[in-house]
Amino acid sequence: MSTPLPTDDVAAINELRSTYERLKSELSKIIVGQEDVIEQLCICLFARGHALLMGVPGLAKTLLISRLAETMSLSFNRIQFTPDLMPMDITGTDILQEDQGGRRQFEFAKGPVFANIVLADEINRAPAKTQAAMLEAMQEHRVTVAGRTYKLDQPFFVLATQNPIEQEGTYPLPEAQLDRFMFMIGVDYPSRSEELMIAKTTTGATLPSLDHVLDGSRVMAFQELVRRVPVPDHIYEFVVDLVRRTRPGREGSPEWVKPLVGWGAGPRAVQYLVLGAKARAALNGSYMVRQEDVMAVAEPVLRHRVITTFTAESEGVDSKKVVKRLVDDLAKEG
Repeated sequence: MSTPLPTDDVAAINELRSTYERLKSELSKIIVGQEDVIEQLCICLFARGHALLMGVPGLAKTLLISRLAETMSLSFNRIQFTPDLMPMDITGTDILQEDQGGRRQFEFAKGPVFANIVLADEINRAPAKTQAAMLEAMQEHRVTVAGRTYKLDQPFFVLATQNPIEQEGTYPLPEAQLDRFMFMIGVDYPSRSEELMIAKTTTGATLPSLDHVLDGSRVMAFQELVRRVPVPDHIYEFVVDLVRRTRPGREGSPEWVKPLVGWGAGPRAVQYLVLGAKARAALNGSYMVRQEDVMAVAEPVLRHRVITTFTAESEGVDSKKVVKRLVDDLAKEG
């Protein structure tokens, strides 16, 4: 059994929900549609996770992320990943400086990773060595340069955009780095009505400015609040069973998974499913995690952690379809 929330936390969740509604209202001044994408980005933010946005160019991924930072009064840096980008271009480097006394010494010049929100734009256009420069920052919230370690400002949130792998000039992200992203968020084409609205509202002389809704201290307070959202025991069991079913040939995994999945999700997926469900519950004003919260975050958490086989590809089955079937089957059994 889970412990009910204290009265103060109940009030804080109500405040978080109200803040979330204001946040969506501000973003809607510029971003047309993409409600699911905005929700998933906010879930990642308040769960202290990082997000990878997947979609073809021109779907306002970069615009959405920059405007999200604007509404939160957080420092924001954009890193354009290119084939010739070097790791020091991300983390920073030591520069020889001369002080007033004429003495020369090395001083560390911070790279663009030193910001609250870092946009790694088209992250898969850089080779693996450069992509790996983000690993320590994403996992440990610090960078190490020339044997010295520098802490990153908090809150710290990496939002990366990725073009489809089949496009020319892209490099697959290493599995170790993919696993650092809490969500892989699919950004799809807008509907006809949304595209018509885009044409009418974004081709004028100026774009509207956005009001600040949150600052860094409030973001961190809400992140702590999300961690305290209660989770019933049967929800923990649902999460663990779901992740274990993604692993072909292991106990509890359905037989149909074996020919379609090369390998499944690890324990980090369990953590992210629970945290994502907690954040979604809080954003929607719920004081306890429900099964529908887990089901809502299952696809973005698992789609890049379930690696399909050539057999699956030949049959037109991708990881999204595998995850959906696993979730639906487990929900029916429950």
